[in-house]
Amino acid sequence: MPGIFTGKRKILRALCTVFVLVWFASSGIAQDDENESSLEAVKIFNQAQDAHEKGDLPTALELYEAAIKINPEFPEAEYQRGNALISLGKSAEAERAFRRAVELREDWTLPMASLGSILVSTDRLAEAEKILTKAVALDDKNFPAYVALTDLRLKTKAAPSVLKELLIKLQTLTSKANSTASLWAARSALERALGDTAAAKTSLNRALAIEPKNKSALNERAEIALSDGDFTGATETAKTLAQISPDSPDVKFLQARIFAAQSKTDEALKIIDSIAAPSPKILSWRNSISARSSVNVEYLEKLIEKEPKNAAVLGRLCNLLRTENPSKALEYCRRASDAEPNNINHAIGFGAALVQVKQFDNAVIIFKKLAEIAPDNSTIRANLATALFQLKKFPEAKAEYQWLTEKQPELPIAYYFLAIAHDNLGEYLDAMANYQQFLKLADATSDKLEIEKVNLRLPSLQNQIKKARKSEK
Repeated sequence: MPGIFTGKRKILRALCTVFVLVWFASSGIAQDDENESSLEAVKIFNQAQDAHEKGDLPTALELYEAAIKINPEFPEAEYQRGNALISLGKSAEAERAFRRAVELREDWTLPMASLGSILVSTDRLAEAEKILTKAVALDDKNFPAYVALTDLRLKTKAAPSVLKELLIKLQTLTSKANSTASLWAARSALERALGDTAAAKTSLNRALAIEPKNKSALNERAEIALSDGDFTGATETAKTLAQISPDSPDVKFLQARIFAAQSKTDEALKIIDSIAAPSPKILSWRNSISARSSVNVEYLEKLIEKEPKNAAVLGRLCNLLRTENPSKALEYCRRASDAEPNNINHAIGFGAALVQVKQFDNAVIIFKKLAEIAPDNSTIRANLATALFQLKKFPEAKAEYQWLTEKQPELPIAYYFLAIAHDNLGEYLDAMANYQQFLKLADATSDKLEIEKVNLRLPSLQNQIKKARKSEK
């Protein structure tokens, strides 16, 4: 909730002033001394709001604390103090201020929303769920609460039905004349998560039209650019965010992710290492990035001891150990797939490990299912072809190798196995044609063994072709 005095500053100030006056009128204070001290607290509070609105946050904070010292039960001052602390990047102190405001006024949904937002940002999601659902139940037009609730739902990977229900609510709220940039940005994030990129971009444009430097909207623009592979756009947006919040861990994390998406691992790690107190999420991501280029199995296995469900590290171990220790690789591949079931690459790795340990029947089952999901994936088709070939299911293997030679006509090994499949099926002319194509493309060094086998086979194959032709006559 950065910049509480931007956009809706006058409305928020007026609300807080009204709350203070109502509190003062209903407090039943009879004693002159108490009355005078309370008036002094309100006076200082209003001075604090003046300083806050002018952007003089240190002065505002000092004055809010002075007002609270005079009147320790002053929820409005606690709430605005929390907003000032958020703007100063002191989220832990802000959290205490918002908690105190809620403690003093249990049904006040503004500090609830602010508290819930902090809890979401620090991954205390169960508590955030309770607070935010209560906030929207008490006030179904609480924009900040719905923005924080959107972050919560996306972080917890809520089911599409849950996201759609929330999106419907946000569509209603954004139709209001007083809708905020952050609310439009939240709507954009939901639309993007549900696969409607066009709608997400439209909502994002509405957000930025309302508030061009809204951090939520800029972050969403960077995320959309990143998902589109527009690294230039993502980088420029991240620069704008860095100008607004130069020391923000979230902004640095975004910059690191943009570098990583371009395979600039060293630059990504340099930015991550500049974060003073990285969160567990950022540290886990750093380990994942390091794992992508590491070939040190011992180092990666130590990482897994600390983070047993880190899919990126598990996937790297799956790939590294596939030849050296296929049984161990199989277990890492399975765990990677379990940790990140929607990542097809882990499933491919698991299937490939099954091929390595000669569990061909199971490999065929997996790769046939994967081929339905990604029919144009050459790695899937190559592994399926290998498993079918090893099971001597030559008609099916032949179909897969034919697909591979059509898609990758410069791949010699596909012609080699296609030729053998034809050979085993008695299709000698086709076998000869593919053996010859293999010899034409093969590398004398890397394909030496296969070349020798083909040269040994060709004379007898030629005789079989001659016999077949004679029998046809």
